[in-house]
This record gives sequence, structure tokens and C-alpha cells, in this order.
Amino acid sequence: MTPENASRELLEMARLAPVIPVIVVDELDHAVPLAEALVAGGLPVLEVTLRTPMALPAIRKMSHVPNAIVGAGTVLRAEQVSEVQHAGGLFAVSPGSTEALMTRCEEADMPLLPGAATATEAMRLLERGYSMQKFFPAEASGGAAALGSFASPLPQVTFCPTGGVGLGNAPDYLRLKNVVCVGGSWVAPKKLVETGDWDGISALAAEAVQTLSAVT
Repeated sequence: MTPENASRELLEMARLAPVIPVIVVDELDHAVPLAEALVAGGLPVLEVTLRTPMALPAIRKMSHVPNAIVGAGTVLRAEQVSEVQHAGGLFAVSPGSTEALMTRCEEADMPLLPGAATATEAMRLLERGYSMQKFFPAEASGGAAALGSFASPLPQVTFCPTGGVGLGNAPDYLRLKNVVCVGGSWVAPKKLVETGDWDGISALAAEAVQTLSAVT
């Protein structure tokens, strides 16, 4: 898969909802009801971070949830790409980018959303063909004001900002012409996951869709 095609596929996914939930799964039994709750609330694209031993098994289970589009976040190493694919993951998200990771994703036909925090990083990714990028860590890198300043010199790049993004500041990002969606964990907070409050998570997802769709 070329970087250009990867970015096109990810842009199509990003347009499905204003938020991509960033999910941490500690217990495998939570995987399916969590995915069902988020999809029911209107958030079909799910990023399961590879930060726990349960991440890959969770992706495998979530990938069978109707209407769920499941991928992996915090993909750091080239060898993880095959693991994600074997688990049924449809895309990969990385906080940055390396030559090895990008090459492996391209060889494996795995759409990659690579991270960039500076204009130089964004330019290097664009030079390779990645026009859809993750702005990370968003708030620590200057927030919406910084990302908005990328729009004029880099109009070819569309971003999904992640890192410190919540319902309160997500509209600031979504009003930018170079942002198509945001990534955030607030729609699947640890407390609600641990207590199995799936209705509460669906409500948070629906609130995000209703509130943020009016902004985009």
C-alpha cells in the first residue's frame, strides 16, 4: 500500500465520526461490550492502544463487533504490524514515525496514521506521501493555536490531534480547516470501563457526536 492510499483510507475512516476513541484494555472481558457501547453511541472507529497484554486479544474480539472498525494505537515497532494484522486490526497509529515502521506498513498493506509534532516532521511525512497525520502530543505541542498555524504553509496535510484532547477543547481543534477528527480517551474513561457502565460510555459517545458534529 502506498502512503497516498493509506492516507486516503484513513481520511475516509476519520470522516465517519468526529472522535476516534483511544482505548486501553486491561481485562479481555471488557473488549466486546466496550466496543459495542462506543459503536452504539455513534463512534465506529476504535483505536486500541498496544499498552497492555490484553490489547491484541481485545482487537481480535472487537473486530467481530458489527460496524466496528478496529485498529491499533501506540504501534512502535515494525514487527508489531504483523501482530496487529493477525489480530484483525485494520489500521495502525503511531505517536511518531520511523523508516522501519513505515516501510513495514507499506509492505503489509496496513494503513498507517503516523504522528508529527512539528512542521519538519509533517513535511517529512508529506514528502513520503502521508497527507493524513496524527498531531501528537496535541496540547503539549501548542494545542489548536499551533496546529492551526500549520494550515497555511501545509494545506495538503490533514490532522487528527490526540493527546490532552477532551470534550472541552475538541471544538477548538475541529474548527480548524486542517483537522478532520480528534482522538481522545474521555469517551471510554477507566472508571466506567472498570465498573462495566456500558450505558454510561454510550452516553458519552453520543454526547461527543452530538456536540462535536455541530462544530465540523
